[in-house]
Amino acid sequence: MAVQKQRHSQQKTLGIIGGMSWESTESYYRLINEGIKDKLGGLHSADLLIHSVDFGPINELQEQGAWEELGVLMANSAKRLQAADAQGLMIASNTMHKLFNAVQDVTDLPLIHIADATIQAIKAQGLTKIALLGTQFTMTEDFYKQRLLDAGLQVAIPESDARTEVHRIIKNELCVGVFKDSSRAYYIKVIEQLADEGCEGVILGCTEIGLLIKQADSPIPVFDTTAIHAAAAVRFLLG
Repeated sequence: MAVQKQRHSQQKTLGIIGGMSWESTESYYRLINEGIKDKLGGLHSADLLIHSVDFGPINELQEQGAWEELGVLMANSAKRLQAADAQGLMIASNTMHKLFNAVQDVTDLPLIHIADATIQAIKAQGLTKIALLGTQFTMTEDFYKQRLLDAGLQVAIPESDARTEVHRIIKNELCVGVFKDSSRAYYIKVIEQLADEGCEGVILGCTEIGLLIKQADSPIPVFDTTAIHAAAAVRFLLG
């Protein structure tokens, strides 16, 4: 006789496409579990399924501009998580939200968008002009920035040479767990320049930047997308 599986948890089950990089996915895991413990207390922890992909070949495909192939990889990850009984999904990476639609199209699950959660956090503080730091893809392409603009925000990004260095630090240092004081100082200089241009806050639009830059480092409010996305995950789990 088949025994029907029953859920005894107070939570939904959330599937996370992670590993891009595992350094930031580790932060997601900690922050989401801390959020659940804060809300439920005791020995409660988050009901999560994590598919941690191999970032090496994914990074190579990014640099080659092979986004169609990457879309297939992301869609396959989403289908695996849905098959494992996830009730919602999130992509633990700002850059890979370029493939948000490729993931959404292959599942019927809600997909928590990192930019939408960030927009809510910015608007809660009443800000209108925001700086955006991230990979070259995130800073310059429409998939992310247009979402901010459509929400009525003004968006500023660093000048070309600074964008190149911000991207290099992410890929060559932060994604492999290297945190240099010189790189922190560089990011602070970039943020200060954007603040001088009238930016009222700064989006740390790569899930690794929050490992290097904290609010104490910035003259303007910092929006750490990893922490913001993790908080959105907690709301989904308990919603």
